[in-house]
Amino acid sequence: EPSTPTAGAARMAAMENVIVLVNRIQRACTVLGDHGGDGAAASLPALWEALPSVAVVGGQSSGKSSVLESIVGRDFLPRGSGIVTRRPLVLQLHKTEVGEQEYAEFLHAPRRRFTDFALVRMEIEDETDRLTGRSKQISPVPIHLSIYSPNVVNLTLIDLPGLTKVATEGQPESIAQDIENMVRLYVEKPNCIILAISPANQDIATSDAIKLARDVDPTGERTFGVLTKLDLMDKGTDALDVLEGRAYKLQHPWVGIVNRSQADINRNVDMIIAREKEQEFFHSSPEYAHLASRMGSEYLAKLLSQQLEAVIRARIPSITSLINKTIDELESEMDHLGRPIGSDAGAQLYLVLELCRAFDKIFKEHLDGG
Repeated sequence: EPSTPTAGAARMAAMENVIVLVNRIQRACTVLGDHGGDGAAASLPALWEALPSVAVVGGQSSGKSSVLESIVGRDFLPRGSGIVTRRPLVLQLHKTEVGEQEYAEFLHAPRRRFTDFALVRMEIEDETDRLTGRSKQISPVPIHLSIYSPNVVNLTLIDLPGLTKVATEGQPESIAQDIENMVRLYVEKPNCIILAISPANQDIATSDAIKLARDVDPTGERTFGVLTKLDLMDKGTDALDVLEGRAYKLQHPWVGIVNRSQADINRNVDMIIAREKEQEFFHSSPEYAHLASRMGSEYLAKLLSQQLEAVIRARIPSITSLINKTIDELESEMDHLGRPIGSDAGAQLYLVLELCRAFDKIFKEHLDGG
C-alpha cells in the first residue's frame, strides 16, 4: 500500500503500543514475583525472561548513569563513589504531548506522582536500602520507575549494577562475581538487547562491558556499543577506530556520547541544554563532524526504541504462545485442586456438607461392592 501520513501515524501508534504492552507485562511479572533469574517461580516458565528488553551494562565510572540521565533529560539517579546501583532499575519511558508536565511513578508507590526529580533520586536510594540495608549488598529484585515526559521516546531500559573488579570497605569479597552473575542473568537471554557502555579515555580492549558482551553475544547481533567521555580524551587523540568499527566490530554502529562535565553537574546545567552542547561538540569537531548525524544521546534513544520495537514484533508469537501455555497449565492445576473455599461461615459449612455427602456416597459404593 502507498505510504501516507495517516498510515505513518498508525504505524507509530502501533509501535508505541507494543512497547507499552511489554511495559505492562513487566510490571505484572514483578508484582507476581517473576523478575527472571532467582526471582522466577521454579514450577513455571519465567515470562519475564521471554520479554525483550534493553540492559545497560558498564563498569563503574564508565558514564552509565550520565547516559541514562541524558536519554531521559533529567537528573534522577543516585550518585557517589563505589557501587551506587545495587538493584536493577527498570526504567520505562513514556512520551507525552508537548507542554504536558513531566512526572515519575514507582510500581511500589502507585498512588504517588513525583514531579520533583530530586525526590525520585531519594526514593530510589530508600527503596534500595529497604531490601539491601546500608550494607552495600546487591539484590536481583528490580525497582520499576516510569517517567512521563515530552522529551523522551517510548523505551524501556534496565540499569544494572556497574561491573567492578575489587570489593571496597563494607562489601563482601564476592561482590565482583555476584554483580557479574546478576548482569549475566539479564544479558545472556536471546531476547535481551545489550547496551554496552565504555569510556573513550580507556583502551576498548579493557572494557568490562565489551568483554561481557563478547562472551554472551560473540557475533555482536544484540550489542549496541556506546562510547562516552569523548571530550576527555588526551589532546591529539580520537576514537574514530572504535566509532567506525575498526577496533571492535559490531553488527550495529557505535554511538558516541558526550556527557555533562562534573562542573556542569555541580552547576545544575539543564539536561536539554546539555543535549544541545553535545550536538554542537560533534558538529564542530574536525574528527567527528562526518559522524554527527548518528552521534549523541537523542540519536541513541531513537535507535534503541526502533530496535526494541522490532525485537518485540518478532517475538510476539512466542510470547503469546508462552502465556497461553502457562494459562493452560495453571487452569489444569486449578481443576485438580478444586473450587475455591468461601470466606464466610455459610459457604464453608456448605462445602463441609458437600464433602460429607461425597464421602457417604463413596463409602456406600465400597460396602455394596463387598
